Amino acid sequence: MSQTPEIKPGQSVELLKELHILTRDGKLNQDSRRKLKQVYHLYHFIEPLLQDVLAAGKGLTLADHGAGKSYLGFILYDLFFKALDQGHIYGIETREELVQKSRELAERLGFERMSFLNLTVEQSITSPALPEQIDIVTALHACNTATDDAIRFGLAKRAKHLVLVPCCQAEVAAVLRKHKNQSFGKTPLSEIWRHPIHTREFGSQITNVLRCLLLESHGYNVTVTELVGWEHSMKNELIVATHQGTPRKNAQQRLEQILQELNLDEMRERFVY
Repeated sequence: MSQTPEIKPGQSVELLKELHILTRDGKLNQDSRRKLKQVYHLYHFIEPLLQDVLAAGKGLTLADHGAGKSYLGFILYDLFFKALDQGHIYGIETREELVQKSRELAERLGFERMSFLNLTVEQSITSPALPEQIDIVTALHACNTATDDAIRFGLAKRAKHLVLVPCCQAEVAAVLRKHKNQSFGKTPLSEIWRHPIHTREFGSQITNVLRCLLLESHGYNVTVTELVGWEHSMKNELIVATHQGTPRKNAQQRLEQILQELNLDEMRERFVY
């Protein structure tokens, strides 16, 4: 079969069909071409992190939280891990049927260094099925507090890198909404979230700001960028954190000041630890 131009050499055609990137007859349609472009764009950010860990010569472990169908894990294994004689990917997912399907697909493809675990984040932190230290933690479109759970896991596992694409962040917006009247009397900044659509958007943005400060307070250098162009998806913010060892001095202080100023004190346990 002739290679479709957009597909990288050596990629598993069977995998791309299973992930519905290729049609059954091995073709790309417009939707799957867009999906493939997104996958390669994300890989562009993750591949240097994999190389960085590999260069340290201590092995390579990656945990993908909220893995779903393990779309990301399979692509990373196919493009990077498959050519190595080391390295392991762990897909962590609470829906047992998806875990089972991923196990079956990995076996069929011969992707031996992939494990799929039917665990919550809390369980995964202490599970003997995972090593004590994980090099890279990913969470792609992890809804609401799932991104925070992935951060907690990454900190517990002393991850060198975290790659996060947050999604559906409603919890902070709900707290802003609950204390709206009180905030009007406290700060003119409350005008930022006075209207419902602004509450939703500002709540989402401030959630990610707080996440970045939390990571910086634990010694991570944080970069925030777009995953793909806004024309493809609005849930598009990519947070990449790399452990440097020296916490940003005022990160926790700034975080606590924001919580207080915006009447978000009840969120303290989630963002300050």
